[in-house]
Amino acid sequence: MAAAIRQGGSDADPGLYGPRSVTWQLHGDPVMWIAGVRALYLQALHPLAVRGVTQNSDFRKDAWGRLLRTARFVATITYGTTEAAERAGAKVRGIHRRLSLTDPVTGVRHGVDEPELLLWVHCAEIDSYLHVMRRSGYPLTDAQADAYVAENVVSARLVGLDPADIPADTAALAAYFAKVRPQLANTPEAREVDAFLRRPPVHALLVPAREALWGRFAALAYGSLPPYAHELYGRPAPPPPVVTRRLRAMGRALRCIPPTVRWQLPPKHIMRAVERLGPGSRPSPYKLRKNAAILDSGDATGVRPHAAGLHGGGGS
Repeated sequence: MAAAIRQGGSDADPGLYGPRSVTWQLHGDPVMWIAGVRALYLQALHPLAVRGVTQNSDFRKDAWGRLLRTARFVATITYGTTEAAERAGAKVRGIHRRLSLTDPVTGVRHGVDEPELLLWVHCAEIDSYLHVMRRSGYPLTDAQADAYVAENVVSARLVGLDPADIPADTAALAAYFAKVRPQLANTPEAREVDAFLRRPPVHALLVPAREALWGRFAALAYGSLPPYAHELYGRPAPPPPVVTRRLRAMGRALRCIPPTVRWQLPPKHIMRAVERLGPGSRPSPYKLRKNAAILDSGDATGVRPHAAGLHGGGGS
């Protein structure tokens, strides 16, 4: 799976996914930032998962750091070399092994690396990435959406999950959320995450920018949650058609920023991947349109279906 493929005349290591994967194209889109915030909203509704965060870190003081570390992890396993991705996964597994949490209701201690908790975080991320991207107008067929879920069995393996236990298509992902739904709750920790995401602490001079920019991102992320999440949080959201229209408008605006400008932002994973593999490896939604007929016909030649990534959401 990690064997090098020829890309633009190069034999360089394409990493765990490679330029022919759906993941490679999708993760280069700027709307992924909104999807990541949706994942945080969703993850916080699992009582044990959110306590694993709040009991092992000062979330409010280091929330920006957590967001950036998650983004860096996703970028590394998507666009980095196989060695870099495996090393990032080993680091995450090592951190998780050392952490635990106490259920305040039962008093029982749980390891942060318990499969149930890791699986929730993984599925919440993958669902959020897929849901927000499609709803914002990113071109994905149903077959490509299934391929994306299957490809990211890899990310689940990297954080310590058994690939056999991971949803590998959109139907299995939906079934997983239906199963977990009764366990979700609006705990004090979830409300703390909600409060932070609505108004994260910033320098006084940046408050206007937070309201104008971050406020829109957070509102779109919250609005795109499934209805049961709005009910649990106790806050209304605009009607689904309104949210979809706003997501599409935001997607069009963000995609007007030239990719070469966006990719210059640190840590420049995509730029380094393109330098390693050649200009033909540049992520682009147009490549998905071109390959849609291949996937929909069932011939996924060149697509690595189980390119073995984490975390970051739930349920449409």
